Amino acid sequence: MAENRRWWALVVIALAQLMVVLDMTIVNIALPSAQTDLGMSDGNRQWVITAYTLAFGGLLLLGGRIADLAGRKNTFMIGLIGFAAASALGGAAANQGMLFGARALQGVFAALLAPSALSLLTTTFTDPKDRGKAFGVFGAIVGAGAAVGLLAGGFLTQYLDWRWCLYVNVPIALVAFAGAWVLLSDSSRHPEAHLDIPGALLGSGGMLTLVYGFSEAESRSWSDGLVLGLLAAGVVLLLAFGFWQTRARVPLLPMTVVKDRQRIGAFLTILFVTIGMFGVFLFLTYYMQRVLGYSPVKTGVAYLPITVGMITGSTQIAARLVYRVPPRTLMVPGLLIAAGALALIAQVGVEPAYATYILPGMLMLGLGMGTAMMTSVSLATGGVAPRDSGAASATFNTAQQVGGSIGTALLNTIAATVTARYATAHAGPGVNKQLLEAKAAVHGFNVATWWAMGSLLLAALIAGVLVNTDRVPTPGAVAAETPQQPVDTTL
Repeated sequence: MAENRRWWALVVIALAQLMVVLDMTIVNIALPSAQTDLGMSDGNRQWVITAYTLAFGGLLLLGGRIADLAGRKNTFMIGLIGFAAASALGGAAANQGMLFGARALQGVFAALLAPSALSLLTTTFTDPKDRGKAFGVFGAIVGAGAAVGLLAGGFLTQYLDWRWCLYVNVPIALVAFAGAWVLLSDSSRHPEAHLDIPGALLGSGGMLTLVYGFSEAESRSWSDGLVLGLLAAGVVLLLAFGFWQTRARVPLLPMTVVKDRQRIGAFLTILFVTIGMFGVFLFLTYYMQRVLGYSPVKTGVAYLPITVGMITGSTQIAARLVYRVPPRTLMVPGLLIAAGALALIAQVGVEPAYATYILPGMLMLGLGMGTAMMTSVSLATGGVAPRDSGAASATFNTAQQVGGSIGTALLNTIAATVTARYATAHAGPGVNKQLLEAKAAVHGFNVATWWAMGSLLLAALIAGVLVNTDRVPTPGAVAAETPQQPVDTTL
């Protein structure tokens, strides 16, 4: 019975994580309809996405430490209820300000929910074999969540209404909450401890400022004074955060979490992977809808090969080998396959190219990313002291969210610049304007995709150089080797 209970607990954790991950993309396909309905300007529509990523990425470290101190089950359940309420508010939005605020509130509760989910997974599955299977499922969700979001967004927008892209979170969160109430157990908390308030202000402020700077670069330019000032301020705040963490008596991010070479390799790998990946999903959506003329549903269905590849790579390859072979022998080949997939996708033109380039590229991309992502998750959270698992989980999620925000801003800016230059260079009398616009957009997409491929190659290089352990740490290794120290309650 206890065995079945653990696997049902995995269903609850996976459901919550899927909700958080797919919410990054589910509104992408619905955004044009929401913009028309609420009268958003082209300059303001980005905030439907950015408000969520700003709050999510900026508050993850704080959410992870709250989970460590207050108990992961408690924060997990609070996060679910808060996320459901924020989603309902967004679905009922009467104007753009109400929608932006609801999306930011979703990000706040996602920052509480995501690290709690990963920590609960780590503490629920302690047997290496079972933990490998559990992380395989989790890795598939992390990797495929974006594609699932696009699929769900297409169906909901076309057959119901864009508001259901937000309303759908309510029943999912309530089911997960009921499951968590019955199935989850977590007593590892330290209520007598205090939060590192200066660290929380410096870390969250630095992350928010940095992500905001990258998001503004898309609409302003990389040379804009506000953008440069925000990026510089974000770097300074994060450097100050790092310095303070070495001095704080109770650090928000324990140095033991980030001093480990293998864990740093996993965090950096995830950062550069998501820098490359989030922009590509957006480009493929625009390519299929605006160039190939796909409907929202057809676009969502077209993403299914990525999901199939992700599930295969994470559950059938990585989950079976992660505790048997050196992790970089899974991460590096997986990332190289994914980079090759982007090289294939970057060959598309204005003519239909789904079967020749996109379909095989998506299958390769899913297979490589599923293998590499699941291994990175295991490496990032393995061998961490139980009281610090929330901080490790939050750092992993932060790398993912910040990488996605940076990648979207960077690749969109590259694509827009290249598109404008191509259109200007090829304009002239007698030129078919509509065809020129399509060719310019596809050229911009192709160039940005090559940059995304470069980001994946850099991730593969990082994994190959930094990750040199023979095995992913098995559960319980730290507890067996490093006695728990009393929790210092002094700031």
